[in-house]
Amino acid sequence: MQIPGVRESIADAIRNKTYLEACEKELAFIDKHRIKALWIEDKDYPDRLKQCDDAPLMLYYKGHAALNSTKVISIVGTRHATHYGQQLCEDFMQGLNENQDLLIVSGLAYGIDALAHRNALKKNLPTVAVLGHGLDRIYPASHRELASKMLEHGGLLTEFTSETIPERVNFPMRNRIIAGMADVTIVVEAAIKGGALITAEIANSYNRDVCAFPGSIYEKSSEGTNYLIKTNRAHMIRHVQDLEYLMNWEISKKMKPTNN
Repeated sequence: MQIPGVRESIADAIRNKTYLEACEKELAFIDKHRIKALWIEDKDYPDRLKQCDDAPLMLYYKGHAALNSTKVISIVGTRHATHYGQQLCEDFMQGLNENQDLLIVSGLAYGIDALAHRNALKKNLPTVAVLGHGLDRIYPASHRELASKMLEHGGLLTEFTSETIPERVNFPMRNRIIAGMADVTIVVEAAIKGGALITAEIANSYNRDVCAFPGSIYEKSSEGTNYLIKTNRAHMIRHVQDLEYLMNWEISKKMKPTNN
């Protein structure tokens, strides 16, 4: 109270020790469900995310995938994926080599996010979902089975403690982790407004590469991706080989020479 500018309410909050009960409850939850609590200085904390000024000090992780894989690709897009977007997701993942040290990151949302996770699992690629709530629930609930499969070959990651509900304000915060822990963020399909473009803007602010698939000028689901390309906020890609060229990577399967 003797420090200028410190109000009585702040001093009372500092003296309040009820948070210790909440900490003990959270530690019990972490222990029971075998969750890794990753402090920002821990070796398993995503190294790329550490480079971001607004990186969370603590992450909660359940899974087996390495968060510091050699190459980390975030894939985001509209919740209302068209057949075109679905085909792009499938074709892109088919072009990746499962024998490389790759990690696919997305947000477990409807549409492109879920497609990215599902196609990664089909390809036997590790995939991690960044959540906008605590690890005591799955949102949307219809993706519980998908999330369960991801725990076997990937994982679930969040900065939120248990009992944190999926409020709208949490998802832009979640998006910065998706952008920050990846080498490159790929936007498959997106409207002119929405979470995918927010993630792309955040990735740009981190000086990370952003890529987007072009789409029809008549489709609302391609307005966002075409805008990113037009304004030089994203590199245009058509397939894995374009990403390889941009990132100077080798991540696709090389065709075996024939005897002809």
